[in-house]
Amino acid sequence: MKKTIRILLALALVFSLAACSGKKEDELSIGATPVPHAQLLELIKDDLSAAGITLKIVEFTDYVQPNMAVIAGDLDANFFQHIPYMETNPEWSEALVSAFGVHIEPFGLYSLRHNDIASLPNGASIAIPNDPSNGGRALLLLQANGLITLREDAGLRATPRDIVDNPRNFRFQELEAAQLPRSLEDVDAATINGNFALQAGFNPLNDSLIIEGSDSPYVNIVAVPRGNENDERIIALRNALLSDKVRDHINNNYDGGVAPVF
Repeated sequence: MKKTIRILLALALVFSLAACSGKKEDELSIGATPVPHAQLLELIKDDLSAAGITLKIVEFTDYVQPNMAVIAGDLDANFFQHIPYMETNPEWSEALVSAFGVHIEPFGLYSLRHNDIASLPNGASIAIPNDPSNGGRALLLLQANGLITLREDAGLRATPRDIVDNPRNFRFQELEAAQLPRSLEDVDAATINGNFALQAGFNPLNDSLIIEGSDSPYVNIVAVPRGNENDERIIALRNALLSDKVRDHINNNYDGGVAPVF
């Protein structure tokens, strides 16, 4: 009888160890735009796997669906936006919160027709993003370079209606941010988010006519459902992204088009 009990206990131990060794990793699903966000996430997949987390990356090419997917519970987090953009929609800012910031993508003005801002003609057509935060960001960039003047209280969400002085009679076209690189065939110039400029093959430092300075407030963040900032998987993600490995990769691969903030 005692021998039988010992055998049963031994078998139970074997099965227990087998079950433990076959335990699945926790999954962390995150939505991201392709460049540089998804690239940076791909870089840390193995680091998270070593911490027992399977990173699932879902790529998006628009700026609306990643937030809706997190709010709906289809994703655990997203990595594509800055806080001024998230705050343009009350539903987003109520449901989501920044877990941590990673980098800045300097915003620039690009042209296939003109080599500098001095050569932009009277009545030139300029494409800008049609979302409130990035549209305002574009206009503030133009104002900072003396091309237009905005109302004093226009703020970060300025629109073309807030322009009070437009000495060269620029005409503005508001388009989805992802469409801006393709619009360069049809307009004199376009203000393009850094990630889409990189994705289109531009070097922001060399190819832009004008570009934001390093003091830009538009830090790209990892956004999560409010209250999930201290989820162990999010903490592991933060440790992996805010690492020397990622900093070195950014500094060595994006020619100044992406700047780490850590």
